[in-house]
This record gives sequence, structure tokens and C-alpha cells, in this order.
Amino acid sequence: QVTLVESGGGLVPAGDSLRLSCAASGRTISRYTMGWFRQVPGKEREFVTAVSWNSGTTYYADSAKGRFTISRDNAKNTVSLQMNNLQPADTAVYYCAARWLGTVTDVRGYNDWGQGTQVTVSS
Repeated sequence: QVTLVESGGGLVPAGDSLRLSCAASGRTISRYTMGWFRQVPGKEREFVTAVSWNSGTTYYADSAKGRFTISRDNAKNTVSLQMNNLQPADTAVYYCAARWLGTVTDVRGYNDWGQGTQVTVSS
């Protein structure tokens, strides 16, 4: 099992940027597609972005395209999410996850999850 710990969340005004980090331990994540999801109270956890094991392919939700960039460093066992031009609609708890099987955008395919980091964007 992989232990994932997110960091980098915070409170920022609209238009600002944040960089989230996800540090993995217990097992290498180099063979896994890694994803970021987000969730607001009362709603289902939603896909934001993912990156294939070798960084060869990236996936983005429409809401993230052009503003968010996912990257990974397998040597450091980390995944990052650069978020630019943040908007109030981006306010959520952001989770890092390791995908085991299934569709990249489907939360059910991810078996290992971090505890989440809160991102709050003020208008």
C-alpha cells in the first residue's frame, strides 16, 4: 500500500496560483498512473487531472484545461499540481491518488488516497 500526503493548499484570491504536492511513501509510485481529484461538501469526488506512469500522457478535466498542470518525479516519488488563475469554483479539498485499474477519470479505479489538502479561493 502506498501512503500519500498532500500539501500546498491554502486561501488565495481569485486569479492567484497554488502548487500542490503529493509525497508518496511505502512503495514506489513509478508504475502507477497518478491522479488529482477534488471534493466539496455534499458533492461527489470529481476528477481533475492525471498523469501516466512515465509522464507520457496527461489527462485533464475540462475545468482544469489551460490552467492546471500535473507533473511527477518518479525519482522523488512525488506528484505535483500547478494551478493557475484560480477561481472560487476551484474551492475544494484536493486529493492525490494512485490508480490501480479502470478508467483514468473514474474514482473507483484509484485504491490509494491521501488525506487531502484544502484549497479556498476568495472572490
